[in-house]
Order: sequence, then structure tokens, then C-alpha cells
Amino acid sequence: MAKQDYYETLGVSRDASEEEIKKAYRSLAREYHPDVNHEPGAEEKFKEINEAFRVLGDSERRAQYDRFGHDAFKNGGMGQGFGGFGFEDLGDIFGFGGFEDLFGDMFYGGGAAQRSRPRKGADLRYDITIDFKEAAFGTEKTIEFNRTEICSHCHGNRAEPGTPIKTCPDCNGTGQVRTVSRTAFGQIQTNLICSRCNGEGKTYEKACKACNGQGTIRQKNKLNVKIPAGIDNGQIVRIPEKGEAGSHGGPYGDLQLFVRVRSHKLFTREGNDVICEIPITFVQAALGDEIEVPTLEGMVKIRIAEGTQNGRVMRLRGKGIPDVRGFGRGDQLVKIKVITPTKLTNKQKQILREFADARGQSHPDESKSFFDKVKDALR
Repeated sequence: MAKQDYYETLGVSRDASEEEIKKAYRSLAREYHPDVNHEPGAEEKFKEINEAFRVLGDSERRAQYDRFGHDAFKNGGMGQGFGGFGFEDLGDIFGFGGFEDLFGDMFYGGGAAQRSRPRKGADLRYDITIDFKEAAFGTEKTIEFNRTEICSHCHGNRAEPGTPIKTCPDCNGTGQVRTVSRTAFGQIQTNLICSRCNGEGKTYEKACKACNGQGTIRQKNKLNVKIPAGIDNGQIVRIPEKGEAGSHGGPYGDLQLFVRVRSHKLFTREGNDVICEIPITFVQAALGDEIEVPTLEGMVKIRIAEGTQNGRVMRLRGKGIPDVRGFGRGDQLVKIKVITPTKLTNKQKQILREFADARGQSHPDESKSFFDKVKDALR
């Protein structure tokens, strides 16, 4: 049976660059490595891939192959093993520190030892909605959520209390087993998570009846949580160790409260300041008045000065929102909105005309000045 063309074996064109050949080889080596792919024919395919790369990955051999084909290597020119490529070459090809890194990281995700270490549990997310004033002054809420906890019956040992727990005979308590595989590279030694004890290093005779030998159990939790004063929409309150259970003796994760603040009918927020728009009549604006305005803590009186213009902003010191970090408190900004009356009676219209005549003008001073500027600009 004729050998397949090496370029076809690697799935590259005959004018492929050196980098393209290396990239194709990396991908195929990962896919067909015998320690990863246990399908029939995978090991033979892996050998074919290696043979193709031993030729096409070397510029001199590739040139011979392009000229003479497979006949260029009939007399043993390929050699054994990797045909002149050492393990240090593999490190360069794959971008790893060396042979051990290559097959530890590529096929086993960093090794069994790393995966059997104590690990912190995952964080949990809980979305909570509060009112505007609750966000301003803080509040306390009772929430319910589900999380994975260490089984209280067996305390995470997986065994029914009172039954023996023994050192795993397969890994001798290390949680890892060492395997040796024969490949085209030679013998490869790897450390894997022990399948009998799942990396725990211990075995039991009778599984815990509460968690069925899992060591953890899903539980509903009820918790009182404090929302700090000054919290803003979209901010997160982190509650330590109220998340999912850790593994291999690791700590619990955290519970993260994602806060949503309802809008208010009167107030809006800008940083730690509160903004409130207050309507007044044009008479109040012209003559001045004393009015009551709402704040987060109730009504307060403010003085409207004579001749107050629409859009004027008055500041009430310390009537805003407390800083969530405890650095003082914002202000309340009262924005004046002068309301122009509509549907005037004939008598009201006459009074306004008399007012305009008494001032000797049909436009306010500011408006007259504006029109004068327009005329000057158009001359």
C-alpha cells in the first residue's frame, strides 16, 4: 500500500510556510495522541503525522522529499524515533518549556497535583432591588438562595459516620497515580487524578446516606444582609464565604449582591447629590416668596429671592446622599422651574398688559438686549 503524501497527512499545501506546517502538526498531535485519543487507528495515525513532520519540518529533508518523494528515504534516512529532533526541539516547536510541560499542559491541564489542591468555591450572584431612600440611608433585607454546602452529616468525608475511612490503595493517599505510555516519542510518564478516590487520597466502605458519598449537599439558605448607606445602582455588595463550597478542603466562595435601585418620583441622583425640580409661579419668581421643598428627610423651607429666573439652582448643604465609603454627605440641588400660566381670563390679560405698559416695554430687558444683538449681527 502506497504511503500517503506527507502534505496531505498534515493537511497543508505544498507551498505551506514553516509556521503553517508547525501549526498543523500541533493541532493533529493533540487530536491523535494515544493518551488522549483511544479510538482504533489513532496511534497509527499519530505515527504517520510524526513521520510527515519529521520530513516537512526540516528544510533539507523537505527539499529532498519535494524532489524525489518517498524514494528519498528508502534507505533508512529517516532514522528512528524523531530522526534528529531532540526534546529541546519539541519545546521550540510547541512553545513550551520542555517535554514535561508539553504533555503535562497539553493533555492534562497542568497536571493532577494542581487539580487536587484545595480550591475556593465559586461565587454566587444574587440580584436585589431596593428603593431610592433605602439606597440613600442603607437597609437590611432577608434573602433566600440555594447553594452547595459541605455535608453536615459526614462533614465532607463522604463516608457514613462510624464507618472506616482508609488510605486509597491505588494512590497510597497521594490522590495521584503515575502512568507510563509508549508513543512515537518513547515512554511518557504522566500523573493523573486517581479514579478510585477522585484525588482525595481516601476511600470509604459505606457512602454517607445524606449526600450519597458526594461530600456536599444542595441547601436553601435564608440570610439577613445589610445594604450600606450610599449604595448606587449597579454596585455590588460582597458577603464573604456565603457562596459555593470549596473542594479538597478549600474555603467557601462569596455571595455577590448586585444592587438595583428603583427610580424616585421626585428625586434623581448625581454622584452623592440629590436633584429635585420645584415649580413656582411667575409671580413668586418676580416678587419672591418662602416655600417648602421636599428632601430625603422631610420638608424644609427655602426663600425664593425677587427676580428668580427659570432654571436657577439652589443648594441645600448636607441634604444629599451619604458617601458609601463614609466620606461625608452630598447636597440637595433644588432646580427652580417657573411656570407660565395658560388659559388666562380677559381680566388677567388686561392686568398683564397694564403691567407691561407700566414698565414702558413689551419685552424684558434681557430679551430687548438680545434682539439688539441680532440686529447688529445682521447689519
